[in-house]
Amino acid sequence: MQTCRRELLDRTLIWNQRHLLHALREFETFYNEHRPHQGIANARPLPQPITDPEQITRLDIRKRHRLGGLLNEHEHAA
Repeated sequence: MQTCRRELLDRTLIWNQRHLLHALREFETFYNEHRPHQGIANARPLPQPITDPEQITRLDIRKRHRLGGLLNEHEHAA
């Protein structure tokens, strides 16, 4: 609950109940599906470093705005 308040509600002006429910649904989806969760002892798998300069120029990363840019998702394109 504290994460929702700190990351969403402290930064958003809520207009009415419908807007609040929409924002909470979007945050719930973002929090549970996209946000990387940490594992045991705060360890999480890290990607291998890119050493080839050619590979860096071919990176295709897509950014998706949620809630008007308040939440942002980044992913590698296929």
